[in-house]
Amino acid sequence: MKIAVIDGKGGGVGRQIVERLKSLKSDDLEIIVLGTNSQATTNMLKAGADDGATGENAIVWMSNKVDIIIGPIAIITANAMMGEVSTKIAEAVASSNALKLLLPINKCNINIIGVENKKFNLLFDEISDKLKKILNEK
Repeated sequence: MKIAVIDGKGGGVGRQIVERLKSLKSDDLEIIVLGTNSQATTNMLKAGADDGATGENAIVWMSNKVDIIIGPIAIITANAMMGEVSTKIAEAVASSNALKLLLPINKCNINIIGVENKKFNLLFDEISDKLKKILNEK
């Protein structure tokens, strides 16, 4: 199963996601990191991802080549992350047939009503639990 982790800015959220995915110790997972900039990609690769690429074209291209996309909700919002998420990126991710596991991080003036504001560790735990369920179903 191919999983894309998409992040921007410094890649801190993506790095923590990759670390959690690696802790599942599953041979069925191929973790591909996609950064909106090289610093984000580098930091996510340091967490142990299998492969990575940077920039708009890489994200657009890979969005339909993976089974699952994980990242902050901003990755489906044009001009989010201080403009790093282009319209093409947002459209490609949102239109992808991949299952999207999006973190409701309340930045970029996006507030999800009905979703409680949780600490990152709890959000990462939820992603890990969801992926364990998905892997067990396969």
